[in-house]
Amino acid sequence: MLFAIHALDHDDAVERRLAHYEAHKSYLTASAMKMVISGPLITDDGETMIGSLFIVEADNRDDVVAFNRADPFAKANVWKSVEIHAFNKRVDNR
Repeated sequence: MLFAIHALDHDDAVERRLAHYEAHKSYLTASAMKMVISGPLITDDGETMIGSLFIVEADNRDDVVAFNRADPFAKANVWKSVEIHAFNKRVDNR
């Protein structure tokens, strides 16, 4: 089953995000979670990071919640809000 993780940063999180960025990337690479796609949410300037978006494949929501809670960004209080929803991919016309 696919799940979407939509996380928005605290307004003052840029320095924390940058300080934990390498640990976050390493965590994603080493995790057993099947990552379909992930990346930062950005402002319209195309550069300023304001959150994170993941589409992951997992057996159940509890596994996704645990994966997210163990992320270095979560532990460093980068995200002000995190929403996790089951996701039904209908179109992929790449």
